[in-house]
Amino acid sequence: MNNPAASPALHVPPAPPIEAAAFFTARLTFQADVSDVRASLDSGDPGFVLVDSRGSAGWQQGHVPGAVHLPTAEIPTRAASLLDPQVPVITYCWGPGCDGATRAALALAQLGYRVKEMIGGIEYWIREGFPVESLAGTEQREADPLTAPIGSITCAC
Repeated sequence: MNNPAASPALHVPPAPPIEAAAFFTARLTFQADVSDVRASLDSGDPGFVLVDSRGSAGWQQGHVPGAVHLPTAEIPTRAASLLDPQVPVITYCWGPGCDGATRAALALAQLGYRVKEMIGGIEYWIREGFPVESLAGTEQREADPLTAPIGSITCAC
């Protein structure tokens, strides 16, 4: 394509490489995807605490095994009793249409915690076929082939 102006995707041109590198580094500094969180948890020494910031109904409906339940509204009063300020925290909520994990990450950062957000939330955790704990036990569904490779915990990208 010789005329980038004719491309709707390039109506606003890409940033210069140095600016793009800074932007994408920042995204990776603040976010982790569900596959990387899963691989880290499976390692046995993830190096972080995973926090489910949803309310009690969501937590009981199903949560990531090993996650700590800390609803966003309770962060100011309960974080110090549940989290070590020396250990990074990764937050999650419902999914990409919910900014609850972002609000939780902000609240934790304001308290002095090093924090990232798990993009995709519990929705993409489930869609990628990872296990979920609930009052009924642990459940694992098949991966959605439109969101994750079948039979692998990583997209190898």
